[in-house]
Amino acid sequence: MAEPLRIMPSAASEPLSLPSNVEAEAALLGAMMIDNRIAEDVQVRLRADHFHEPLHGRIYEAILRLADRNMIANPVTLRPLFEADEAMKQLGGPAYLVGLTGSGSGLIGARDFATQIYDLALLRALIGVGREMVDKAIDTSESVDPKSQIEQAEVALYRVAEEGGEEGGVKTFVQAARAAVQQAERALNSGGHISGITTGFDSLNGKMGGLHRSDLLILAGRPGMGKTSLATNIAFNAARRAVRDKEDGIDPAKSAGAGVAFFSLEMSADQLATRILSEQSRISSENLRMGKISQQDFRDLARAAAELETLPLYIDDTPGLTIAALRTRARRLKRQRGIDLVIIDYLQLLQGSGKSSDGNRVQEISEISRGLKQLAKELHVPVIALSQLSRAVESRENKRPMLSDLRESGSIEQDADMVMFVYREEYYINFQKPKEASREAGDDVSTVAAFEDWQRQMADAHGIAEVVIAKQRHGATGTVKLKFESRFTRFSDLADDSYLPEQH
Repeated sequence: MAEPLRIMPSAASEPLSLPSNVEAEAALLGAMMIDNRIAEDVQVRLRADHFHEPLHGRIYEAILRLADRNMIANPVTLRPLFEADEAMKQLGGPAYLVGLTGSGSGLIGARDFATQIYDLALLRALIGVGREMVDKAIDTSESVDPKSQIEQAEVALYRVAEEGGEEGGVKTFVQAARAAVQQAERALNSGGHISGITTGFDSLNGKMGGLHRSDLLILAGRPGMGKTSLATNIAFNAARRAVRDKEDGIDPAKSAGAGVAFFSLEMSADQLATRILSEQSRISSENLRMGKISQQDFRDLARAAAELETLPLYIDDTPGLTIAALRTRARRLKRQRGIDLVIIDYLQLLQGSGKSSDGNRVQEISEISRGLKQLAKELHVPVIALSQLSRAVESRENKRPMLSDLRESGSIEQDADMVMFVYREEYYINFQKPKEASREAGDDVSTVAAFEDWQRQMADAHGIAEVVIAKQRHGATGTVKLKFESRFTRFSDLADDSYLPEQH
């Protein structure tokens, strides 16, 4: 009569018995050695470190290695790999492998065993997070920073949650096609041909179809071009559309609006609020700050403020955020407030983990851009990150930006699904203003001609901003012209010349 299989009771020796089922692990390994095809089913989700018994994890890993090389994995082929394994020697040596195949019970419920092993591994991970939280909270030998500990705990918990999710699994073509049809239906029913979240600008929506979920969008420009203004305009428009769609009884899943999380690393929340109030009330932000407003202006301001109160627009102005902390805060806002759009102003003010960068700013920016793309996919929301451009733009005669102008890292261009530049020719023409001259004053003809030419250029460029779409995974590149009112830092759609009345 064969000696009964001995299984190492590692869990029982611990003061607190962790959730585990070593028998299920043994049964699954036995089934995999009898029928190697089972490995194809379970390896998509199950890893070696999910096994509670380390020896079982090593056996599982060895089976997968042999299967990957198209070799049969059974007690005979695995024997040479475990002859020197101390843990297996304690259980009778390689004969333990034969014992695992002694019962064919695992063949019937292999998938169920794999699911249970995986679920128990998640519970152990959760207990590990809890223990670490307790240990850190009790230890006061180092500087006490509860907020940092909470953020670290949230990151650890989210890792466990990600581990347990179904995201990234294989989808059938039918599932993928159904999602594509639903997106097309949403674009059809939106009235504005928007398959994503609205930017609030018909011309921009028409070019890009709105802001698409899981996309990383880079909005770049030199200082003074209005990239923050465009971002705040988009944030306001998306949030306002969400409120209106809710009032109209539109299903939130079909709404073209969104709750917005705005991470302002450059300006404080009140500065940003002043800017948005200025945009919507059409009162100069300078006049707002200095109190140079009339009673009518104040009524317009109060009306705009009242509308803003109901908007799902959340501003986080914490300076010096790391990419890990930003992701934690965004997840929290997604969970608590249901936000569907994240905007960061701006990318270069974020900090990396400090581990991968080692003082190398290019590597750090690469880590940040990858982290933002991962955030977009995790939360299934569009992420708009504002970015500075290099000074090389200023040294060129043609100041219109290009992809090569993205500052500090080519990985920004690589990770982004869309890259947009804000360009205002008026800004540069204004700096080229020649000496004022007129024919009436009897000034030199060439001086008068130069001044008149400058005036014509200013008239043509006045109040016009270009959004240059330099990269787009979902469609064509090109340029969209918008109206820009610099006093209120407000963007709007530019009237099409074909719709204007005839000039006589």
